[in-house]
Amino acid sequence: MQWRHKDLLGLEELTAEEIDGILEQTRAFREVSQRTVKKVPALQGKTIVNLFLEPSTRTRASFELAAKRLSADIVNFQESSSSLAKGETLKDMARNIEALKVDCIVMRHASSGAPHLLARCVKASIINAGDGAHEHPTQALLDLFTIRDKIGKIEGLRVLFVGDITHSRVARSNIWGMSKFGAKVTVCGPRTLIPYDIGSLGVNVSHDLSSSIRECDVLYLLRIQHERQRRHLFPSNREYARFFGVNESLLNGARKNLLVLHPGPINRGVELSGDASEGPQSLILEQVTNGLAVRMAVLYLVSGSGES
Repeated sequence: MQWRHKDLLGLEELTAEEIDGILEQTRAFREVSQRTVKKVPALQGKTIVNLFLEPSTRTRASFELAAKRLSADIVNFQESSSSLAKGETLKDMARNIEALKVDCIVMRHASSGAPHLLARCVKASIINAGDGAHEHPTQALLDLFTIRDKIGKIEGLRVLFVGDITHSRVARSNIWGMSKFGAKVTVCGPRTLIPYDIGSLGVNVSHDLSSSIRECDVLYLLRIQHERQRRHLFPSNREYARFFGVNESLLNGARKNLLVLHPGPINRGVELSGDASEGPQSLILEQVTNGLAVRMAVLYLVSGSGES
């Protein structure tokens, strides 16, 4: 496909056709990880910077491994070991990094819109690896790929997101992506964790998990993000698990072919029990595997190698 953007900042700005092109490129790169020699020279000579200013395990590791599988050079930055800790501004830091002639900066930041700011300041391509409670585009891309790979389509599927919708960048990117492919999205959780205007995104709202779960094809569980909450929004984890936690017993009353997804990390016993996370309906580890291929595809396209 021909990629027409300098950056990947979110799914809101992409068309269904552009998202579909990324997913098709993902399928091609997934095959690379199944080879004996798991490396191709697609980005040889390119330099990728991982600028992670917020904690991450899966996303950071998969971007780093994706760059290495594509034969790119990779440099990792963290806030604690960067000049930001000395008072340098994000803009100045990015320009100094760009002066080293890097091609792409993969950025995670606690503030919504930080990657968009960087994209306006530097000529290097910016990939949003999660910005505040705004978007997490590569997570949504891997979720779309995982579901379509398993079911064969997105259109018409009933997808239920359960948990901390207010603070979830994963939910927002997925809502944009799945809606563009014709999925019917419902969000569910305590009233204190559901934005009052979420309906403007074209989703349904429920506060009754037991009834909603019986109607969905895909169950997507979200972590309670205590680190982004400025006050306690429900009495306790035990109380939350009682009304909105998913266990094997609850799944037994759902559709036979229900798929269970989670972006990680899982708070076992809160949003999801251990047996449910490892049950036959769970695609959580497949999400991780597919995340590597998605990030290979994104790096390849955004770096300019996907131009025709």
